[in-house]
Amino acid sequence: QVQLVESGGGLVQDGGSLRLSCAASGRTFSSYVLGWFRQAPGKEREFVSAITSIAGNTFYADSVKGRFTISRDNAKNTLYLQMNSLKPEDTAVYYCAASTMLTTAIKGYNVWGQGTQVTVSS
Repeated sequence: QVQLVESGGGLVQDGGSLRLSCAASGRTFSSYVLGWFRQAPGKEREFVSAITSIAGNTFYADSVKGRFTISRDNAKNTLYLQMNSLKPEDTAVYYCAASTMLTTAIKGYNVWGQGTQVTVSS
């Protein structure tokens, strides 16, 4: 089973950019659908973006469409989330996750990283 470790979070000003990375261990990385989720204080965890295993088809929540870009490098076993035009409401802990099926539902993902904090100051 794949294991996931996020990095790249931090503090950025309104309108700034960050790139999150999610390093995976395990030989079957390329076979998983990968997703990014986030959880703000006092709120439910929510879907941000997902990317399919081979074709690399991408999906985004409406709140981040046009600002965030998900990508993966199967040769490096790494998932990325490029976040541009960040807003204070993007502040959250960001998690990467892996699934054996294409879904935006949290319950569809059975492998999770530990999360990385993103804070956007106004």
